[in-house]
Amino acid sequence: MAVWDKIGRSGDVEDRRGQRTGFALGGGLTGLALLAAFTLFTGGDLGDVLRVVLQQATQQTTTQQAGQPFEDTKDYEGFAGKVLGSTDEVWTQIFAQQQTEYVPPRLVLFRDRVQSGCGIASSAVGPFYCPEDQTIYLDETFFDAIQSQLGASTGGDDVAQAYVIAHEVGHHVQNISGTLKRFGNAQSDPALSTKLELQSDCYAGIWAHSVSKQGIFENENEIDEALELASAIGDDKIQEKTTGQVNPETWTHGSSTDRVESFKTGYRSGDVAVCNTF
Repeated sequence: MAVWDKIGRSGDVEDRRGQRTGFALGGGLTGLALLAAFTLFTGGDLGDVLRVVLQQATQQTTTQQAGQPFEDTKDYEGFAGKVLGSTDEVWTQIFAQQQTEYVPPRLVLFRDRVQSGCGIASSAVGPFYCPEDQTIYLDETFFDAIQSQLGASTGGDDVAQAYVIAHEVGHHVQNISGTLKRFGNAQSDPALSTKLELQSDCYAGIWAHSVSKQGIFENENEIDEALELASAIGDDKIQEKTTGQVNPETWTHGSSTDRVESFKTGYRSGDVAVCNTF
């Protein structure tokens, strides 16, 4: 297990796991089909596709269960804060070298569904980044799901989960640097979406390079947790597992090999320039 206590900084984490957000989708099969298709590519980002679904919501209610702390998972907030804090440190330094200020993202922990700046989202879409409010949303039970549904043995490991957070932070970097705005039609262009996702994997590798140099990983084998998870959530493996077929033309995140190699590229180099795929 990595020594996260070596990280002196904690990121901005909000714990909403004591809240419940309910919604009903309208639009019949259209909204539900879009959501199902989007869910197929686990770990996706909301963008235009999710907004189409959310715009069809006809009812929404939000209630909070007072006095319901998650005592059994309270340490997860600390873990997520440390990981986010480490990404803050890495990207603050990189942006400073480019004479630009880095504005850190928030991370919201939730259960089942959540109200985001991009609309109400279900846990089914996986961890996601919403550019509208510059916030990452994470229901950590997602990792249990990928272990049981995709057979990802490292899904519950700390470095693997940290990689997912670092990947979503990569989308934040794309957002505040203007990349997402320049390529705003990515949701309708699978090839462009894949480039953005692989660049974000490369950015996660940049983070891992920095963390490794700080001695937070106790041994080199720990990075294998991230690599195994990156491989498990490649589009080809997800499609084969969920549909029994593989269709590269519909990929939005890249193959298992592509995701692993993109992460390795950033990890081996530590130079953000190697992640420029555009």
